[in-house]
Amino acid sequence: MGNLIQQRGTRAPGDDGADDRLRVSSAHDTMHADPESPASREEAHLLPDDWLKIKTVPGNGNLSPGVYYPTVSKRFVDALQPVPSPTANTPSRSHRHGASRRTRRRAILKNGECNILKSRISQRRLRFLQDMFTTLVDAQWRWTLLVFTLSFILSWLGFALIWWLIAFTHGDLEPDHLPPMQESTNWKPCVFNIFDFTSCFLFSIETQHTIGYGARTTTEECPEAIFIMCLQSIVGVMIQAFMVGIVFAKMTRPKHRTQTLLFSKYAVICQRDGELCLMFRVGDLRKSHIIGASVRAQLIRSRTTKEGELLSHYQTELELHADGCDSNLFFIWPITMVHRINADSPFYGVSAADILQEKFEIVVILEGTIESTGQTTQARSSYTTSELMWGHRFVPLVTYNRERQGYEVDYSKFEETTQVDTPLCSAKELDEFYGNQADRRSIGYMNESPLPGMLYGKIASPLTNIADRLVVDAIRRASLTNKPSVPKYPHDFFNGAEEPSSSSSEDEKKKEANARKNSKQSR
Repeated sequence: MGNLIQQRGTRAPGDDGADDRLRVSSAHDTMHADPESPASREEAHLLPDDWLKIKTVPGNGNLSPGVYYPTVSKRFVDALQPVPSPTANTPSRSHRHGASRRTRRRAILKNGECNILKSRISQRRLRFLQDMFTTLVDAQWRWTLLVFTLSFILSWLGFALIWWLIAFTHGDLEPDHLPPMQESTNWKPCVFNIFDFTSCFLFSIETQHTIGYGARTTTEECPEAIFIMCLQSIVGVMIQAFMVGIVFAKMTRPKHRTQTLLFSKYAVICQRDGELCLMFRVGDLRKSHIIGASVRAQLIRSRTTKEGELLSHYQTELELHADGCDSNLFFIWPITMVHRINADSPFYGVSAADILQEKFEIVVILEGTIESTGQTTQARSSYTTSELMWGHRFVPLVTYNRERQGYEVDYSKFEETTQVDTPLCSAKELDEFYGNQADRRSIGYMNESPLPGMLYGKIASPLTNIADRLVVDAIRRASLTNKPSVPKYPHDFFNGAEEPSSSSSEDEKKKEANARKNSKQSR
C-alpha cells in the first residue's frame, strides 16, 4: 500500500492468520535491531521457519520503514510475479512485498466529482430540453457561452428578416421609394432610413435592446410594423433575463465554494482512548465560515444477502463524531472526524492485513450553508483501501500566535501524519484479547504505581515484549487445536490422592514401636 501502512501483518502457515495480527511494529524493530540478543534467539527458535524470513526495510523513496512479513498463501502471493527485493527500484509506490493489491474504481473522485456514466436513457434529449435552464447551468462554459451568443445573434437575424419582408411588401425598397427619393415622391415608409437588409439588421438590434440612435424609427403607416416592434421588445427582454440568469447562476454556484473546502488526502487508523478509530481531517480555507456544517460518511462495498443476492454497491452509514460532539461542526478551524471501530462498525472484524485485500470505498460528505450568500453547498471526497494509513495519527496544526494575538492554522501540516504504535489485529480480536482490562487496552498506557519495566513513568505495551507475544501466539495456536471437551480420569484417581486419616497414622506408629521392641528382644 505504498507508504501508507507502516505496520503490516500477514498469515503464517498453520495459524489461519489469527496469531500474527496482534503484533506491533515497534516490537519487531526492537527484535531485529539486535538479532543476536537472547530474546531474538528464543523467538527464532520457537517461531516457524517462514517467520524467520522477516525483512526490515529502511526508509527510501519507494518504501516506508517497517517490518514486512513473509507470505505463503496463494491469496497473497502471485507465482508469476515473485516478490522483489527491498532494495529494488519499484515504479509504483503502492507496491508492498508479498501482496497483490486489489483496487476499487472510485464512485466519487477526490475532487468531489461523481464518476457516474449514464447510458441508454429513453428520450434523453427531450428530457434535457424540457429543463433547459438546468441543462445550460450544468453544461461546460464553452457550450453556455455558445448558446448565449447564438441566442442574441439568431434573434437579431430573425427579426431583421421580418423587418425586411415588411419593407419589401410595402414597397419601401423600390428605387423610387428609397430614403433619398422619399421627399420628392412624397412616400411614407413603414420605417425611416431603410435601404437594404443591413439596415433592417441594424434596426432589429436597436429595437431589441432599446438603443434608439434616432436615425431609424417606425411610422403609423404599417400596423404590422408596430406589432413586430412590440413583439421584439418583449422577446428581447425574455432572452436577456434567461441568458443573464444562466450566466449568473453558473458563476455563483455553491459548487465553487467547495474548492476552498479541504479533505485530507489519506485517512488514518490508530487507537484513541483504547479503541481503534478511523479518522480523516476536514478544513476550510476561507475566513467566512460554513454555517451548520455537518459531515457524513458512507461505506460502499459488496454484500451478499441471506438469500444469496449479491449487492455490489451496498451503502452503509458510518457513525462520525468530532471531539466530544456529533457530526455537526463548529467549523472555525480544521477538525479531525473520528469513526470508532466498535461492535456496531462494519470494520469491526477488519485487520491491517485484511485491508490489503478488501475492496471498498469510504465516501465523505460535508454539507452546510455559505455564510456570505446563504446558499447550501456540499463538498465530497472518498478514500479507497490504498488511502488508509494504519498506525498513523494526524499532527496538530492549530497553535496560538502571541505576536498576532490569534490562533494560527498551519495548512502545511494538513496532510502530515506521525507513526504511532497500533495493534495490527482487528478491533474484534483486540476486544477478545483484552477482555475487561480496559486500563490495558491502549498501547503505551500509563500507570501510577511504579512497576518493573517502567520507563519514564510509562509502561511499554504488553505486545511489545517478545516473551509476552510468544505466549499470546502459543495460546492462540492451542485454542485452534481440537481438544476433548471433558477430560477422563481413572475412577480411583482422586481417592488415591486423599490424605491419610489421624487414626490410621496412630496405628502405624504403634506397629513401628512394637517392631522396635521385638527387634531389641531378639538381640
